[in-house]
Amino acid sequence: MDIHPTARLSLSAKLDARFKAGIHIGEESYVAFSARILTHDFTRGMYLHTRIGKRCFIGGNSLIMPGVTIGDGSIVGAGSVVTKNVPPASAVAGNPARIVSNGIKTVKFGRLESANANETHFRNMDPAAAALDDHDFKIRLSEQENR
Repeated sequence: MDIHPTARLSLSAKLDARFKAGIHIGEESYVAFSARILTHDFTRGMYLHTRIGKRCFIGGNSLIMPGVTIGDGSIVGAGSVVTKNVPPASAVAGNPARIVSNGIKTVKFGRLESANANETHFRNMDPAAAALDDHDFKIRLSEQENR
């Protein structure tokens, strides 16, 4: 497998072990819970390379079919079934996955560039509703500002 050291995978993510050399995950990408990345199709006898670019987010319970390439900076919505290549800077969702947005900008782990501003806004409105404690939130903001 070719998984960049800065990529992160949920412990429940499933990577096809039948053709391990076909898994390629780029830097600062994130594969969420129960997402499956396939590299072979037993019924058709196919063994293909499946690629996930840099700074991508692969949503929970999604399925990436063998031979698919997810372009840099793309997002795959939760529960999606990706049967075709995804262009860079695109968001896809559905079964089969279809492009729902083009020209998106992602940062580390496929997080939308606007996410920090959104989180700050909601944190200011209701600090108790924020997902991160203050320390982790400030670290994330400083990491993004230093880029």
